[in-house]
Amino acid sequence: MLYVCIPAYDEAPTVGLLLWRIRKVFESYPREYEILVLNDGSTDGTGETLEPYREVLPLTVLRHEERRGYPAAIETLLRTVAQRTRYPRRDAAILMQADFTDQPEHLPELIKRHEGGADLVVAEQAATPAGAPVPVRRLRRVGQWLLRPFVRVPGVKDPLGSYRLMRIAVVRDLLKENGEARLLKANGWAANVELLAKAARFARRIEVVSLEPRYDLRPRATRVRPLAGAMDLYRFGRAAGARRAAPTSTLPQLI
Repeated sequence: MLYVCIPAYDEAPTVGLLLWRIRKVFESYPREYEILVLNDGSTDGTGETLEPYREVLPLTVLRHEERRGYPAAIETLLRTVAQRTRYPRRDAAILMQADFTDQPEHLPELIKRHEGGADLVVAEQAATPAGAPVPVRRLRRVGQWLLRPFVRVPGVKDPLGSYRLMRIAVVRDLLKENGEARLLKANGWAANVELLAKAARFARRIEVVSLEPRYDLRPRATRVRPLAGAMDLYRFGRAAGARRAAPTSTLPQLI
């Protein structure tokens, strides 16, 4: 089973069409799948948009009554699939965005590597697309520089993206280690980096696939704020560096 996990906040203009495009992908690339959308306290009709798709797709809609933010949405999705799976060594969770940034047509590229034995598959950008919004280009440029001294995941050059596949056995190991504590403490893109760094510790095999996101299809403006995002990445990087430097007897390493 492949669990396609989508956090959504005020994505009514895109989330319905995204679900339909996912369905089309699995019609031409048949695999057993389920879609889980976490409606994170949306106020724009995202919930109403999702409702009719529950009748025609293998779709589960989860909801936070009030907005709790991207890291909490990811955690709710991962905890849900970790409980739901029957075959954690075989099944996988795929994380993607609801705004067309991550393209459903790229799903087979991730899935093939999972079926080939990868526990963690990371979509990387070879370069920032020319059509990317200015805030995105700025944060990507500074983000890599901020993280380089502190965060290293073997084989991964671009840890910032959100499009990922994780074997659910890896997710379960991660959640078991974390217990009842909050899984992700970082915000924004730093949460993507934190999840990657933590999951990589339990993955026996990590593969990378070069996939370009699409920013030109999204009808709304970007929510990236370069200064705030850079501060999130810097704080996370410093914390990760401190964990790596600490004696293993007193503080577990992050990566």
